[in-house]
Amino acid sequence: MEEKKTKLLEVKDLRVSFFTPAGEVKAVGGISYDLNDGEVMGIVGESGSGKSVEAYSIIGLLQSPGKVVGGSILFEGENVLEFSEQRMRNFRGNEVSMIFQNPMTCLNPVYTIGNQLIEALRCHNAEVTHKEAYDRAREMLELVGIHDSARRMKQYPHELSGGMRQRVMIAMGLICSPKLLIADEPTTALDVTIQAQILELMKDIRQKTGMAIIFITHNLGVVADICDKISVMYAGKIVEQGSVDEIFYNPSHPYTKGLLRSMPRVDAEQYERLIPIEGTPVDMLNPPEGCPFGPRCEHCMKVCLKHNPPNISISDGHTAACWLLSMPKKEGE
Repeated sequence: MEEKKTKLLEVKDLRVSFFTPAGEVKAVGGISYDLNDGEVMGIVGESGSGKSVEAYSIIGLLQSPGKVVGGSILFEGENVLEFSEQRMRNFRGNEVSMIFQNPMTCLNPVYTIGNQLIEALRCHNAEVTHKEAYDRAREMLELVGIHDSARRMKQYPHELSGGMRQRVMIAMGLICSPKLLIADEPTTALDVTIQAQILELMKDIRQKTGMAIIFITHNLGVVADICDKISVMYAGKIVEQGSVDEIFYNPSHPYTKGLLRSMPRVDAEQYERLIPIEGTPVDMLNPPEGCPFGPRCEHCMKVCLKHNPPNISISDGHTAACWLLSMPKKEGE
């Protein structure tokens, strides 16, 4: 039964720059993608690739000196970048929520967990009574796997473990029933066992609520199990986009291949070495003239250093920006 999916989010040619004393840093250099209702998209890339900056732009939390300098972000057809301050406040929380990397910096240490959850709901919906908010908060804690919720509501953040605090953050993100949840590296600060639990929890929540999720991470292994499609970012640009199967079984950009080669594999031989990506990340103040990955790429050609590669369609919904992919077409001309 193929049901028609509606577009929830459309990002078109988004450009974000930071105007620093040293010059303009083009943190996001013209990215485009769309997300349907109920879909989970992974945004993967190393630190400094622009993943979080792009997410902060969607939710209106971009800090100065950062500024959106071009493009549009359409949420259900409305351009988020044109929202008034009041509209953005209603939008944030009610329609889009975000889970941050470190829950300890997001939870207030002097307020109880219950107090913070209740406030989060009542802040966005003044008509909710304290009793209704309390019941909803307990319901959310149970949903994210925190049992004995009445006792947990009275506790302070420091009384909970790292995994528990991250669950509270997820509960806070879900309490207003948003249509889109942005998870910014929600498992990075946790150990591997707790990481697996949080990922399992997010899959479970997605099934129960049907909400769309943008999952930001630097670890391709994390997104394999939870996402429908993946966007691979490098130096502020999306270098490859496609379904999870396409990215894992038919990677087409040298950077994506490098990420996959540098990942530990369960089926690897005992002494098989991981292959790192050579070179250093791009200096975003002085980016290369051509392909940003060119200086680190083993297949680099002269054209790569001079011109940005076109976005080549590999199959339906699978694209990659690489000159190598356009070479056979040129020979046939």
